[in-house]
Amino acid sequence: MEIGAAIFFTDYSMTPTELAVALEQRGFDSLWVAEHSHMPVTRRFTHPLGEAALTKEYFDAMDPFVALSAAAAVTKRLKLGTAICLVIQRDTIQTAKLVASLDQVSKARFLFGIGCGLNAEEMEDHGTVYETRTLKMREQIEAMKEIWTKDTAEYHGQIVDFAPMQTWPKPAQQPHPPVIVGGAFPYGARRAIAYGDGWMPHARRPAYGEVLGLLPEFRRMATEAGRDPSTIPITIFGVAEDLDLIRRYRDAGVARLVFNLPAAKGDEVAPVLDRCAQLMRQAGA
Repeated sequence: MEIGAAIFFTDYSMTPTELAVALEQRGFDSLWVAEHSHMPVTRRFTHPLGEAALTKEYFDAMDPFVALSAAAAVTKRLKLGTAICLVIQRDTIQTAKLVASLDQVSKARFLFGIGCGLNAEEMEDHGTVYETRTLKMREQIEAMKEIWTKDTAEYHGQIVDFAPMQTWPKPAQQPHPPVIVGGAFPYGARRAIAYGDGWMPHARRPAYGEVLGLLPEFRRMATEAGRDPSTIPITIFGVAEDLDLIRRYRDAGVARLVFNLPAAKGDEVAPVLDRCAQLMRQAGA
């Protein structure tokens, strides 16, 4: 089982280069970076854990591809992931190029964590229709896979549509970086099974209960859909610093755990990293 860490990079947090080096030195597997382009003042929906959970860093997040490019330049082993990239707010063709470019720059270390998000006004400001956001995301990923894997690509969906085109570079990973689908059970799980290379549920979202209890059902769903569950590894996000729970995740066959870090300077983040690294060693991860 691998261990990663996630953060909102801001102008008042550790820099991407500082944190990436610190993680690699401590043996972490991966760095995960959040995304929000902006935060509308008026919102129909709030954070799943309540309005109080929508803290300052949600308003202040740096662009994840810029941050991860900086992290790639100072590391050699650390995997670099988006958690999550709000693809429905991005141009499909340009995002495909960003993913391929970062995968090349990092020498095949990019993990493409994706999701729809829930901030209706944020996505609508980008021209995305809230009611068809999940269809758009599926079509975007299907279209990106065409771009990444074919010299001449075209895609004709209900929302995403383009004529035959050519673009390089292609990703360093073959056939493309893993597409790890974030989202709650059962809808996020179904999307991961339908077109993902992994599922990333949150450990502490009350809407769907304790993740451990859902893993057998997820694997049953995958099998019934004709997917080998082993081809959809599970990354659990937002894990508590709890050794017993970490061991239970490990024993349940979870592929990766991700700890959340505060959007803060190194003197505040370093003790968290040290505690998590100690838990990682104690769990044999």
